[in-house]
Amino acid sequence: MQVALRNIKGEVIREIELSDDIFGVPVNVPVMHQAFVRQQANARLGTAATKTRGLVSGGGKKPWRQKGTGRARQGSTRAPQWRGGGTVFGPQPRSYAQAMPRKMRRLALRSALSSKAAEDRIVVLDSLELEMPRTKQMLEILDNLGVTSSALVLLPERNENVERSANNLAMVKTLRANYLNIRDLLGFDYVIMPLGALQIIEEFLG
Repeated sequence: MQVALRNIKGEVIREIELSDDIFGVPVNVPVMHQAFVRQQANARLGTAATKTRGLVSGGGKKPWRQKGTGRARQGSTRAPQWRGGGTVFGPQPRSYAQAMPRKMRRLALRSALSSKAAEDRIVVLDSLELEMPRTKQMLEILDNLGVTSSALVLLPERNENVERSANNLAMVKTLRANYLNIRDLLGFDYVIMPLGALQIIEEFLG
């Protein structure tokens, strides 16, 4: 697949070839959905908890004798039917993690990248460097590239000037290429990457 290689001014430098094994595979929507749900589930803390009758304080003594009072038999004032009693079948700390084979996870990433490429939503730059953090300059770069909506900017390594320049833009997120994930790919309209980030992705998914 041929795409234009641009500079930060939006000028086309030359055409480059994107690997069809990564950017030209058939889009597998069910696998992408499964990978997205898995990532959302694995991000859950699972720390919700309620106290059972064995955890609440009090209730050590039988409130009245078993027989002869005319009242229902009770063994503890901390049973679930009592005010201040324990909770029955309430949530307890647990793991929501879901397993998914590595081949399927990578297929989901390839499918998402292929979908972006088919819609002409992947922008490749020769480099992305700023002399100092400036949000205004980042906006100018996006305008030069024709990015009119949300964008995911992939970086080959830590770049404080670019990251800080994009921090104040609600519709832009910077991410290092080796942390590429399905949620961010599906959550942004455009994917912007310099050649260094593209090389990392091709080594990882190729």
